[in-house]
Amino acid sequence: QVRLVESGGGLVQAGDSLRLSCAASGRTFSGYHMGWFRQAPGKEREFAAAIYWSAGHTYYSESVKGRFTISRDSAKNTVYLQMNSLKPEDTAVYYCAARPGGWSTRAHEYSYWGQGTQVTVSS
Repeated sequence: QVRLVESGGGLVQAGDSLRLSCAASGRTFSGYHMGWFRQAPGKEREFAAAIYWSAGHTYYSESVKGRFTISRDSAKNTVYLQMNSLKPEDTAVYYCAARPGGWSTRAHEYSYWGQGTQVTVSS
């Protein structure tokens, strides 16, 4: 049974940094893309970043490119999202997700999801 557990969210001020973690278990994720999505109140869930577990290729949305960095530690089966220069508009629940095969920005194309972790950025 695949399980994704996010951690690391919190309340920070604009300009601060946070690192989110996603502990993955239940299978080998070789060949999977791992993604981070976020959902602000009243808005649709949106893609933030993804990484190909096997080769480490990364993908970012325009809104986070240059500020966020996705990475993975295969030994720990954990995916990270380093978030720098945070802005109030980054406030959202952040979700980790996993998808076999090619990467995607579409949430419905991801098979597995974590429960989410809240990130709040004050101005």
